[in-house]
Amino acid sequence: MYNEIDLDKIDINSEPPTEEPARQYYFMAKCRQIVKLESERLGRPLYACTQTFGCQMNARDSEKLAGILEQAGYKLTEDENADFVIYNTCTVRDNANQRVYGRLGFLNSMKKKNPQMKIALCGCMMQEESVIDKIRKSYRFVDLIFGTHNIFKFAELLCTMLESESMIIDIWKDTDQIVEDLPVERKYPFKSGINIMFGCNNFCSYCIVPYVRGRERSRNPKDILREIEALVADGVVEIMLLGQNVNSYGKNLEEPVSFAGLLREVEKIKGLERIRFMTSHPKDLSDELIQVMKESKKICRHLHLPLQSGSTRILQAMNRRYTREQYLELALKIRREIPDIAITTDIIVGFPGETPEDIEETIDMVKQVKYENAFTFIYSRRTGTPAAAMENRVPEETVKEGFDKLLKVVQDTARERVALLQGQVHTALVEEKNEQDTSLMTGRLSNNTIVHFPGDDSLIGKIVDVRLEECHGFYYVGEMV
Repeated sequence: MYNEIDLDKIDINSEPPTEEPARQYYFMAKCRQIVKLESERLGRPLYACTQTFGCQMNARDSEKLAGILEQAGYKLTEDENADFVIYNTCTVRDNANQRVYGRLGFLNSMKKKNPQMKIALCGCMMQEESVIDKIRKSYRFVDLIFGTHNIFKFAELLCTMLESESMIIDIWKDTDQIVEDLPVERKYPFKSGINIMFGCNNFCSYCIVPYVRGRERSRNPKDILREIEALVADGVVEIMLLGQNVNSYGKNLEEPVSFAGLLREVEKIKGLERIRFMTSHPKDLSDELIQVMKESKKICRHLHLPLQSGSTRILQAMNRRYTREQYLELALKIRREIPDIAITTDIIVGFPGETPEDIEETIDMVKQVKYENAFTFIYSRRTGTPAAAMENRVPEETVKEGFDKLLKVVQDTARERVALLQGQVHTALVEEKNEQDTSLMTGRLSNNTIVHFPGDDSLIGKIVDVRLEECHGFYYVGEMV
């Protein structure tokens, strides 16, 4: 839709539309006029910088923010010494919050040198009341704050900010609205993320996501397919379907559709070469989904299946709703049905009440499933979650000892799995020039393994055959064949 709209033809002196997304295009046109006048006054373009903290869904949201900024007349830059800086925040772990506060201190010093600079904060961290209170008191130089539920209102909020001298705060507690068809500035022209649903209903006891992202809302499958078709027509060959738990997709639609059913329809799109998705909760990964993946020629041979703990007792305390035995049975079934699949996972160490014996059970699970990679985290207490009120904290020394022990097994097992590919020929989507050695290109296999091989920029965005010659732990050096 947005490719068909001429912002210069919108009458910004009339009343703004009430319907979305037409309302946001009105405000984009209004912002464009404001930015143009300021640019003429300064005798140079206005620059905007978007910084992303967090997950793939945040990255996709940032592409939307960048698209709107570009339509509003800003030139995009990665330099934070810009006229407008927006941080799209994460709050899954406390260190993500602390990183944002640290960056804000840096921006404050820049704003003192350039008082006309505008600063905005959005994303998951902004859904926490304690964060808003802290910013109000200690970071009063911030100009705009909004959350996850009203990101589609960015153009309107941007316009309000540009016309105001005071801090603008617009936080929604929840929403059932889904507004798409807004501008997007993709990081890669040949691949893209696609939101298929928003929010989460799982309420794992350690996780703040359901509180900051809201309840599950699935997009209409026809809208998803239409968006993917438009992306493919624009040169996209790989898409990643995004949701906090894609296995729950479609349950709240008027006409329920399973995630496996959606994948079948996506696979039919001509010109689309690869399909990825994130993230799958083990509790409702169906046999239907395994079968669809097994039969598919387009779904990538990679599944991210968060474990979190190998101990049933800890899994129960985490409210994960599966046992150690159920997870292991599922993982081994997936290995059996799709032998060439790569399975990656998330693991938390130091959850309240965890013992060295629980860590041993997790280590045993890693040895049995044999993950191609595992993202291991030390438990981070998030105020407002049930786990935050649990009293049986694990001593720091015990956590570190368990974490180091687990990490070694994860790394050793992953190296063994990745090394099995040596000498084979696989297809790789060429993503970029290698930063360390510009004579090499960097590609990604269907199973998500990275390979570096000789080539030039003309290969970027193409899918090529590569022989995997030298295994370097988690990546390969190879030759195109």
